[in-house]
Amino acid sequence: MSGTVVDAFARQIDLSRLSAEQFIQLLETLHMLGSAGSGVHLSSLSTETLADVVRRASKEQLRAISEHPELRMVFLEEIFRRMSDHFLAEKARYSSVVVCWRFPGGSGIGGYDRFQTVIEDGRCFSGQDLGREPDTTITIAPDDFFRVATGNAAVAAMFVTGKVKVKGEYAPAVRLSGYFDIPKPA
Repeated sequence: MSGTVVDAFARQIDLSRLSAEQFIQLLETLHMLGSAGSGVHLSSLSTETLADVVRRASKEQLRAISEHPELRMVFLEEIFRRMSDHFLAEKARYSSVVVCWRFPGGSGIGGYDRFQTVIEDGRCFSGQDLGREPDTTITIAPDDFFRVATGNAAVAAMFVTGKVKVKGEYAPAVRLSGYFDIPKPA
């Protein structure tokens, strides 16, 4: 099933009619179909459609994804995989920064899932711990991160309310969103 068909399917689902449990069952089914080689993959959703699904999902539905170990990692990995596609090299050409992301409730050290974003030499690399010493560490709940990364929430507002915590240098954390063309929901 091509990305455009998966996108069309995702746009037709009325998420407001699904409970958090039904939403998870739908995502589990789509993920299982992809793992079984059916050609249906959550990763084939366009970034705009993914942002739109996050926009239309309720807080309970997003929280359910963040509490589901497998789907949580699917969504986190998908967002980090796409970061370099949305990187604005011209805005970061003189920047060099390593950001460590910590997501509470995970299976890693101290109960966190960890990812890194490295910006250097006008390029961006992101993924699970890349083994680099971070300049700054950002701690944010996965469901809040899903909203920020898809343009559905303002990181500044979350910082003020304490939903985003920064350890280390603040300047890279403040400038980070300006280095990306944050997707707009479809």
